[in-house]
Amino acid sequence: MTHPGHSPVGPLLLVPLLAFWVYLAAALRQRDPGRAGWSHWRTASFGAGCASLAAAALLPGHDLVTHMGQHLLVGMLAPLGLVLGAPGTLALRTVPRRVGRSALRLLRHPLPRALAHPVAGLLLTAGGLWVLHLTPLYRAMMAHPALHALLLVHFLASGYLFTWSIAGPDPGPHRPAVPVRLMVLGGSVAAHAALAQLLYAGLVDITAPVEQLRAAATLMYYVGDLAEILLALALLATWRPAPRRASRKAEPRLTPV
Repeated sequence: MTHPGHSPVGPLLLVPLLAFWVYLAAALRQRDPGRAGWSHWRTASFGAGCASLAAAALLPGHDLVTHMGQHLLVGMLAPLGLVLGAPGTLALRTVPRRVGRSALRLLRHPLPRALAHPVAGLLLTAGGLWVLHLTPLYRAMMAHPALHALLLVHFLASGYLFTWSIAGPDPGPHRPAVPVRLMVLGGSVAAHAALAQLLYAGLVDITAPVEQLRAAATLMYYVGDLAEILLALALLATWRPAPRRASRKAEPRLTPV
């Protein structure tokens, strides 16, 4: 399915460029005397996320395959790079301490705590994707460029929230245990795989040639799996199991006199 007119995402190219410029300026400030510096790997990761957003902005988005490419870049690959860049931690090291303490207190409120749960992120990302492809929303999006841009903003925000709740290095409300987060991530894999199967079979509310349906489904299946594997590796790479407490019934250890 195609629609006339230009892509609504082109002007959004300025957003990732501006975001990276602000991030880089804050990172360079960490080199001032008395500061601990900032990781080049974090900067490179955030830059890769911004590059993914820029690539999505350059895609025309006129058919199902390019739309799927935009979704994967904006909703899965870009959030991974942005989150691993730890922009929240960098911001806390840049802004005045009073502002940072206020932001941390805000994260303890019930609503941010609920939104920070991985299940909430899963419902917003995978749930939004199912609604888009199984309802008339997709046709409305392709007919209205402003709605197209708005949905991409939704997938970026929800993808960032989900990625941060799973493996984000930035501070936040208490997260569930790593096994629970891995189970939620497995649910995300299953949700994307099931939708890809429906798309491949043409069992969606989208009018498009069979070749486009199958190409978009293949893109979702394999690139989505790759993004979620990278997210799982990021989680496992930062996992530090809590030390077990010594049992009270354990025999006392002998120590040299």
